[in-house]
Amino acid sequence: MARIESRAARSQRLGTILDRLAAAYPDARVGLDFTTPLELLIATILSAQCTDERVNIVTKSLFKQFPTVHDYAEAPIEQLEEAVRTTGFYKNKARNVQLCCRQLISEFGGEVPRSLEELVTLAGVGRKTANCVLSNCFDIPGLTVDTHVTRISNLLGLVSDQDAVKIEFELMKILNSERWNEFDRLIINHGRRTCIARRPQCDRCAIADLCPSAVQKP
Repeated sequence: MARIESRAARSQRLGTILDRLAAAYPDARVGLDFTTPLELLIATILSAQCTDERVNIVTKSLFKQFPTVHDYAEAPIEQLEEAVRTTGFYKNKARNVQLCCRQLISEFGGEVPRSLEELVTLAGVGRKTANCVLSNCFDIPGLTVDTHVTRISNLLGLVSDQDAVKIEFELMKILNSERWNEFDRLIINHGRRTCIARRPQCDRCAIADLCPSAVQKP
């Protein structure tokens, strides 16, 4: 594959990549367990520097202990810290969750807002968290650039950057917005199941021939 690829060529290749991944992972879904926008918002805040698997273990009891936005807002901070302790950085996460919920009550009537501009004003919420909530709760197009998306987008030669925001905007240029949500689910699932960081399974990868980083066995 040529080292220099036009934006149009990258866009076309990405379309083919997504078509193949959609066939390979028909059950692709977000890795965090949730039933409401508030639950996904909280879970995504907790997912910073933590695996989805660990977050899901924590939130299974957390969501029962704190079923409403008011429960988070009014709880003793020590109680909230203990509930999220095993996700790491638990003091900051507990504080952000509580401040976020207090903002939801004071500024948004206790509801999770449906715009990126509003979501990123909440404590502990950046573009990644906002896009995750928008895409998975409200079906609003958004590119959630996590570690899987960063790594695989670079491996595929779609971007050449480690900055999540720069990657997000570069991907926007080569992918139509109606496929943004699909892109996230497919790329993240691909990163978990096949293109695993420390042991990529290039020999059984559905898109190996479209990846300039694929390791070809002799």
